[in-house]
Amino acid sequence: MTDALKRLSDEGVAIWLDDLSRKRITSGNLAELIDQQHVVGVTTNPSIFQKAISQGDGYDRQLADLAARRVTVEEAIRMITTADVRDAADILRPVFDATEGKDGRVSIEVDPRLAHDTRATVAEAKQLAWLVDRPNTLIKIPATEAGLPAIAETIGLGISVNVTLIFSLERYRAVMDAFLTGLEKARERGLELSKIHSVASFFVSRVDTEIDRRIDELGTDEAKALRGRAAVANARLAYQAYEEVFSSDRWNDLEKLGANRQRPLWASTGVKDKAYSDTMYVTDLVAPNTVNTMPEATLVATEDHGEITGDTVTGTYERARADLDAVEKLGISYDEVVRLLEDEGVEKFETAWNDLLESTEAELKRLAPSEG
Repeated sequence: MTDALKRLSDEGVAIWLDDLSRKRITSGNLAELIDQQHVVGVTTNPSIFQKAISQGDGYDRQLADLAARRVTVEEAIRMITTADVRDAADILRPVFDATEGKDGRVSIEVDPRLAHDTRATVAEAKQLAWLVDRPNTLIKIPATEAGLPAIAETIGLGISVNVTLIFSLERYRAVMDAFLTGLEKARERGLELSKIHSVASFFVSRVDTEIDRRIDELGTDEAKALRGRAAVANARLAYQAYEEVFSSDRWNDLEKLGANRQRPLWASTGVKDKAYSDTMYVTDLVAPNTVNTMPEATLVATEDHGEITGDTVTGTYERARADLDAVEKLGISYDEVVRLLEDEGVEKFETAWNDLLESTEAELKRLAPSEG
């Protein structure tokens, strides 16, 4: 069998797993993925934790202790999720050390209900960094309007950040600007820039899902010819923007002081349309100094039959721009689509968080000690 995952890694793509659960930690599965599947990082989100905690009995012992202490449901969730992230960070620590902090990272998200509150997001980021207390943690902050200054301030405090829910090229440029602003703040505070790391999570599959839906409504042959082209084009143009920003004089001044580039991270890379190759958002987005965070099914598919043929991004920008322009000419508004996707992204994470609150509260009640 050809080792597609090793080849992908050799091309400069860091392979991260988009999933975490206590069972994955305690069974040795995470360690196995690191050892055998070239996994060098883990991302989480409210949906992942909601699924993990609501399935099986892996959390019962800790929940029973939390119920005995009569903690609030919010505190219970934070204790449970930060415990998982801390344990995963410890398992990934050798990777972190070997890559001098670039990889071996575990991400944990701020409460999504704070997505439109800058000050509360920064406070939550500080609290999560303190609670997890591992140098290889990334605090996930959504790239909303209110999130941008929160990203700059959090980076400026020396806390490493995974910026999430980026859909548009314009917002991605604003995210990179916030990152550079944060580094400049950190420099002014006398912090060591080499210890600050960041990734920018640019979402892929959801762009195709929404644009393809609108293409199908049009139903013309001209429209159908553009199915499955927008998401990859969007991500490739994001990489072009990354190359521009990280070759600027502003960046070069920070790099001389030891700053690390904010890597593009391809998120939402599970293919949702069975008409497409199930490895499309991996094989079509191979570029140096990127991260691809994959659900396990995508990881397995890539290992099994992914065709890694080298860099598939650099030099594709003219074609990518033409694809997005062609979609726009159909009457499908790019700006409208990306705005909708951001709103839906925040809403989905809020819903998952609320579901997590409800299911955890029910478990706390079930396991609470009887009175007397």
